[in-house]
Amino acid sequence: MLTLTRALMDLDQFYPALSDLRGRAKRRLPRFVWDFLDSSTGDEQTNVRNRADLDALCFLPSILHGEQTPDLTTDVLGASYKLPFGVSPVGMSGLVWPGAEKILARAATAAGIPYCLSTVATATPEEVGPLTGGKGWFQLYPPRDEATRKDLLDRAKASGFSTLVLTVDVPVASRRERQIRGGLTQPPKLNARLLAQVACRPAWAMAMAQNGLPHMKTLDAYVQDVSSRSSTAHVGYLLRTSPDWDYLHWLRDNWDGPFVVKGVMRAEDAQRLDAAGVDAIWVSNHAGRQFDGAPSVASVLPRIRDVTDLPVIADGSISGGLDILRLIALGADICMLGRGFHYALAALGGRGPKHLIDILTKDLVANLGQLGAIHPAELRGKILRTGSGNPPV
Repeated sequence: MLTLTRALMDLDQFYPALSDLRGRAKRRLPRFVWDFLDSSTGDEQTNVRNRADLDALCFLPSILHGEQTPDLTTDVLGASYKLPFGVSPVGMSGLVWPGAEKILARAATAAGIPYCLSTVATATPEEVGPLTGGKGWFQLYPPRDEATRKDLLDRAKASGFSTLVLTVDVPVASRRERQIRGGLTQPPKLNARLLAQVACRPAWAMAMAQNGLPHMKTLDAYVQDVSSRSSTAHVGYLLRTSPDWDYLHWLRDNWDGPFVVKGVMRAEDAQRLDAAGVDAIWVSNHAGRQFDGAPSVASVLPRIRDVTDLPVIADGSISGGLDILRLIALGADICMLGRGFHYALAALGGRGPKHLIDILTKDLVANLGQLGAIHPAELRGKILRTGSGNPPV
């Protein structure tokens, strides 16, 4: 225990914030991998708006509350979690660090938070599901073929995933120009240009040499010939369709368990999803990776909260515990981080996710103490816009 405590203290001295992990990740990853992880689409202004609108939200500190013991537990979708955040699905996680999905699932389960596996992960549901303690979430990019659809749902359920997450904000492929400039192809192929980048990043190179370049293993059962696709469009697009409301109803009828829709930005869509029988709304603009003209999550979250009693999940440029409190104050029940956990992986390997959870937990506790709150939900509606002098929104 003493050795572990010292190890955590050492990490905290060098990497006390998510920004420190991001900086080290950039120094350790080849450019094409960094651009894959860090880039958005277009001029990447949606991600800028996510960050700016979070920064514009303030709380009024509260005094003379005496000693308090914070309660960070969060109940959502029929499960109780120890912390009000979890791990978002990220496709091709294994390109950032070998075994990423398994490392993240184990860390999340140990910390008592949800882990969501992507359809286009580099590990299968069968490999990851047993690591989630029966509380794993499976994110579905919607297959066009009904037999494939059914088989994926069956595999997820049999592997122990309890919650299905349908991503609806990827009707077509995005550009991600910075990723294209970086030279990444799908599947990844180490040509001379990329090998030169790899040579400058020995830690990543050694880890990959031991494990081999990753691919989207879950889809192996459904795709045989991939010769017809472009070098930048991954294999998932050969299977995927743009879902409609009939597709959503089919999933609701065929999934026995909590059903979440991810990528919601309009209040009217949230209302219709509520009526259609979904179990939670995930407010997300895909971190700007799909569309560069979207408003920030923080700007639309209050209106969506107003029109539904369903649990609301939120993500978007979270850099610490204070951002989690900001989104909860605007209406979220739980927040999810994708890039953040992958920055941690790239920075510290298998130690990274646990350290990031420790960073976020300490930040939550510190900020709750300043606000005189015991539970994050106490902050609902108690937020100010910077410099406006207006009452809480």
